[in-house]
Amino acid sequence: MSVSRNPSTVLRSDYPWTSTPLIASAPMAKVSKPPLAVAVSKAGGLGFIAAGYTSHKLDDSLGEAAKLLSEESDALAIGESGTSLLGKYRPCAVWLFAPPTGFHDLIPWIQQIREATSYATKIWVQIGSVADAILATELLQPSVLVVQGSDAGGHALARGASLISLVPEVHDKIREIQAQQQRVKHPIQLLAAGGISDGRGLAASVQLGAQGCVLGTRFLASPEALIADGYQREVLRASDGGCSTVRTTIYDKVRDIHGWPTCYDVRGLINQTYIDSVNGLSEEDNQGLYLDELEKGSERYGPKVMPARDIVLSVRREANKLLGQMPYSSKL
Repeated sequence: MSVSRNPSTVLRSDYPWTSTPLIASAPMAKVSKPPLAVAVSKAGGLGFIAAGYTSHKLDDSLGEAAKLLSEESDALAIGESGTSLLGKYRPCAVWLFAPPTGFHDLIPWIQQIREATSYATKIWVQIGSVADAILATELLQPSVLVVQGSDAGGHALARGASLISLVPEVHDKIREIQAQQQRVKHPIQLLAAGGISDGRGLAASVQLGAQGCVLGTRFLASPEALIADGYQREVLRASDGGCSTVRTTIYDKVRDIHGWPTCYDVRGLINQTYIDSVNGLSEEDNQGLYLDELEKGSERYGPKVMPARDIVLSVRREANKLLGQMPYSSKL
């Protein structure tokens, strides 16, 4: 496979405050709120505000983010949302994923988004397979495809490939499709997601064909993430992810999270909730134990917690150092 060595200027054109390679923060449900999204954007990245489970509070969240950004209001970006607020805040991007029955479900959403902001708001679509990448490209013509590999924490396709094989295959197929299209102003940009936590992962993603990456779990270890201290402590403690995590649906069930397509499950740390489920504890009793532990809270912990701004800067710095040692210009 031939990987283009010419860094794209498309993302810098669409998001002029950003630095390259682009680092975005994932719209993690109940975690990615304005403080995290704004910190990422102010560091030259693109921070997304989660909206899927809290769309009724989205007006407040966008208002808070706009105040935090001040003159940089163009840096607003949101995960799935209703369209009524788009004209008011004109976010730079909306990230769409996991449609209930297929990508056809997203067509009316995208039409409304583009009409509400006169195409100023760019469409990001998350995919986890080559087939989905092809379908999303042909049906939706997004600006960005978020290519999520199977190493991802949180929700992802139950069956999938890791980034090291998925990104190159998606890259080649999308370029092939767009080469056959006659009216393509800009190539679709690819951002790699899933298991990336430092500059090595970002540099590897660029060499595989992506223009940047998405960090999710990495930002759980930041003070801006809305996360319980005990949860954050376990994230910091965890190692050997292939053995310490598991793909399951039990974590959604105990947290009363519904609506995900059946082809999705969740990667999470193996904990007592999962162990009890395997041992036959009923979902009702398991949820009760989870809620009891949630109410107890935990003591403050944070020696390894790093501000989101510092995470973005350190990951980008390390990636550009590595890319500068390769046949690739780091002067993006």
